[in-house]
Order: sequence, then structure tokens, then C-alpha cells
Amino acid sequence: MAINNRVIDFLATGFWISLIPARFNSYKKFKGTGLFGTLLALLLAPLLPGNFFAFTAFLLFFFFFSVWISGRAFGEAGEKDNPLIVIDEVCGYWVSLLFISRDLKSLLTAFVFFRFFDTLKPWPIKRIEAETGGGAGIVLDDVLAGVYAGILTFLLSKFI
Repeated sequence: MAINNRVIDFLATGFWISLIPARFNSYKKFKGTGLFGTLLALLLAPLLPGNFFAFTAFLLFFFFFSVWISGRAFGEAGEKDNPLIVIDEVCGYWVSLLFISRDLKSLLTAFVFFRFFDTLKPWPIKRIEAETGGGAGIVLDDVLAGVYAGILTFLLSKFI
């Protein structure tokens, strides 16, 4: 049974959340949609499994789901990383939460670090994004930004 492309696009856009800024500007020019995806991930964070093993299993499933959705979204639009796809930001931000407490301070710190790394794409994030195609290429750079953000948030919480 084939899944309707509108369902794929609905999930890829974070329940159409990335279309909000697109109404104000051409999506090809507007790069702020990732912020909306990360905000969605932050708002949904209280619904994530609290148990480490359950959360790890959920993240693993969600990673592969995100890769699949991202690869199918917008009918393989031919772009490396269509800015309307924000499920990758959701996955990446949630990765940053893996080893940190979920208090408001940590959630917000991880949010800031994730946005920083996702925007600047330091090595090897930019390389992974450039060299990996399809849904994996869309999601992997955000997952790595989430790893960086999670490590920094963890270290900051231990030493400050």
C-alpha cells in the first residue's frame, strides 16, 4: 500500500510548520525554516520517553523514519536539503537530548547549541551534508549537529 505524498510532505514539514515562513517569502530564499522545526522539537520534548533505553530505541526508529520521510518528501525535488523539510531538525535536536537532563535550562541550552551547529555546520557536518545524498544526507548533518550540541550541553551542565 503506497502512502499518499501529502502525508509524507505533512510529516516532513513538521505538520506544515515550515510552510509558515514560506508564506512570507519564497522558500528557496528563506532559510529560517529549520528554526521552526527545532522549536517544534523543543515543544514536543516533554512527550519523549523518559527512560534512557526507551528513548534510545525511539531515537533509532525516528532516525530511520526521518531518513525515509526526507528521501520521499516533495517527490524527490532534486535539492540536497529542501528547506521545507524540518523532520531532520526534529531528529537532530532530539539526539542532543540523549545524555542530558530534560530540565528547561538544559533543553534551552541544547536548543541554542543545536541551532548554532546546524547553522554554521563546522567540520565534518558540512562535508557529510555535501557528500551524502538522499534522505540520509538530509538527516545525518542534523544528527551530527545534535551530537555536538548534546556533548556541549552535557559538559556545560557538569562544569558550571
